[in-house]
Amino acid sequence: MTTAHVGLPESDELADVLLDLAVPHEDINELLALRGRMTTDPGLRRLLETGVHKLVQDMGRPGGGGGSPRIPDGSGAPARFFPVYVLVAALPYVRAYHRGRCVPDDISRRTLADLGRHMAVHRRRHGVGGLSIPGWLALHFRGEIYQLGRLQFQRSRLGSRTGEAVRAAGLPLGPDDVALDVHVPGFLGPITPAACDRSLALAREFFARHFPEEPYRIAMCHSWLLDPQLAEYLPEDSNIIAFQNRFHTAQKIKEADDGDPVGFVFGDPKLPLDKLPRRTTLERAIGDHLRAGRHWYQGHGWFEI
Repeated sequence: MTTAHVGLPESDELADVLLDLAVPHEDINELLALRGRMTTDPGLRRLLETGVHKLVQDMGRPGGGGGSPRIPDGSGAPARFFPVYVLVAALPYVRAYHRGRCVPDDISRRTLADLGRHMAVHRRRHGVGGLSIPGWLALHFRGEIYQLGRLQFQRSRLGSRTGEAVRAAGLPLGPDDVALDVHVPGFLGPITPAACDRSLALAREFFARHFPEEPYRIAMCHSWLLDPQLAEYLPEDSNIIAFQNRFHTAQKIKEADDGDPVGFVFGDPKLPLDKLPRRTTLERAIGDHLRAGRHWYQGHGWFEI
């Protein structure tokens, strides 16, 4: 995909674009005010153009692209918001890709609106606008991730250990075969079995129709939500345990990862243990487990779609 021209929407159009991407209202004025600097400062404009070119190269190819946009030096607003401008400038390219794949407009819009959700997470954690993990949003803006109901699905491939586990289960698949990574975004309500069933039904239809050359038979997930220790604290009929029960264990990780559950449940992975609230069963489970000197781990599982 060529990127002959890279630019940002005019100021009077930019607000509408940001609203379509679910950018929090409290961030919009600052983004509008900085737009002129992004387009007139030679250094920032060069970084913007380079970032877009790298982002959209090999558009749609899983694992492609040139990595996260390079962020200007400093910690001020231009640095914090710079990745947002790169993603906005890349919109014409990802939308063209979606149209080429006949992706419905509502799915395209909801997928790309994950930008606003992550900006809300940034403000919740840091108290200012910005985007903490631009590399993650690059997957959405490259046609690799799609929001289908409650869950997100990423076009991916089986790794060595998960692929061997699938093969050992008797399926004619193995490492490097195509698979869907399942992601559970926050701020979208509970992961009820019915909501997950609906998402999976949507995924079966969506990928068969829009990516027929990629026959997805396996879904996999790598998340703290699959840590089997959660069963020590949550009731058997909880949504998280029901989600876990969909998966076969692919591998066990020995390295602790306490930051993910703390970050997702409480909003900030760096919160001190004595400050973690105990308002819900899940909050008590995550905090009490850590306060007892124990750790949480990433779970890795798979199932046949």
